[in-house]
Amino acid sequence: MKKRILRYFKHLFFTTLVLITIGIIIVISLNGSIGYGDNDLKKTLHNEGPYVFFKNDSTYTINYIKGNKNDGFYVDSKELKTNYSPEVKTYFTLDSTYFGFKLKDNFDTQKSSYSDSNKILAISDIESGYKAFRDFLISNKVIDKNLNWTFGKNHLVLVGDFVDRGFSTTQVLWFIYKLEQEAQKQGGIVHFILGNHELKNLHGNYSSASLKYKAVAGILEVQQHELYNSNSFFGKWLSSKNSIEKINGHLFVHGGLHPDISNYNLTLSEINQIARNNYFKTYYPKKDAPESEDFLTSNKTGISWYRGYFKDNLSIDDIDKGLKKFNAKSVIVGHTIQRKIKKLYNGKVFAIDVKHPKDYQRNWPNKKSEGLLIDNNNYYRVFSDGSQQKL
Repeated sequence: MKKRILRYFKHLFFTTLVLITIGIIIVISLNGSIGYGDNDLKKTLHNEGPYVFFKNDSTYTINYIKGNKNDGFYVDSKELKTNYSPEVKTYFTLDSTYFGFKLKDNFDTQKSSYSDSNKILAISDIESGYKAFRDFLISNKVIDKNLNWTFGKNHLVLVGDFVDRGFSTTQVLWFIYKLEQEAQKQGGIVHFILGNHELKNLHGNYSSASLKYKAVAGILEVQQHELYNSNSFFGKWLSSKNSIEKINGHLFVHGGLHPDISNYNLTLSEINQIARNNYFKTYYPKKDAPESEDFLTSNKTGISWYRGYFKDNLSIDDIDKGLKKFNAKSVIVGHTIQRKIKKLYNGKVFAIDVKHPKDYQRNWPNKKSEGLLIDNNNYYRVFSDGSQQKL
């Protein structure tokens, strides 16, 4: 009897072990790793900011959250003229660091096409991971340890979805804003291509945002959608960005190009303008809208949403339709998660959305960032330690 019971428990133990192992394999294959706890510092709101809102064309307020749950929160607010460029700071709780930058009231729209012989480093889908983003740029010599731009006249391309699903959205956005200014001084360019999650926030859809930002909005005494509306600094700045750009013959777009885009007689600049006209409008098919507008802004076929490279049975000819239309060599996309950066369709498509580490989340195995370097028409996977692998 005892032997039978022991055999039963032995069988139960090994069955349970096998099921757990299978479960772990499935979770890791789908998500890249298993989260096993968050750092409580994610709940800290002291020094959070700045949050900047326009009162009118000539005045804005700069707001920082102060305090804690025990003693209560308050807002440190200053009202300034927009023609004054104050030095402000953004604080990062996890390692008690901060960076400074100047606020400027001009929101220049970048070109849709660039042509030179400089390097391109592209990364996408950071999803509010300030530390991973910062450390990746340091390791790959885009910035130094003091966060100063060291990438010269080269291109840093951010292929969308740098917000949501984390606790450092504000830090990430201001960091990009700072990098833009520093790159420009050296002749370099930071290209921030909007992804579907930037659009969701501009639309007032914060379903993927951390609950932290509901608390932030509450303390600031605004509605959550006001953090990104047309009266906010973030909203005005983001709405100046493009949804697609061609750099040295390579197209960068968050979702991708549906083959039918070749049916529309539109330039890249015209596509960007159509997208920009709809940044603050949630997509629904519009009765009287031009067919091209519905096509480009749709959450199925739109350039910031399309997933056809990974879900549709596309041929090389289908890929070539979009490339030939814009006289491009390749298209670089994020949006659809990959285990590693991949070269697809004979090198005509590069998929660069990988799982990056989260600032306040512990994972096993540890996630590691990757980016894509294009140098002299050679393509390289670049890693979080600064090493490279030719594709």
